[in-house]
Amino acid sequence: MAENKQIPPPYDLDAKWDACLDLTVRRFVYSSFAGAFGGLLLFSQSPVTRWASVAFGAGLGLGSAYTECSQKFGGYPAMFLPPKISDAPASQEGQD
Repeated sequence: MAENKQIPPPYDLDAKWDACLDLTVRRFVYSSFAGAFGGLLLFSQSPVTRWASVAFGAGLGLGSAYTECSQKFGGYPAMFLPPKISDAPASQEGQD
């Protein structure tokens, strides 16, 4: 009889790759459209600058997707945490 083995979510690489591929395609397409729209509004004279804005938008989309996917695979922490400030009062040694 076949056993139904479930893979725990932290080790399910197929689901992570599917989510990352979906995220990458969506962000690439949406940011390319946003770049094209912004290029049409801002740079109506030159087609080179319009294509540059599309490329910039696509790069932003790919970069943000790469960042989020590397977080899903445990590449680095999600946010940089500010330094912890202790509750103890600061020393008053040098203020005299």
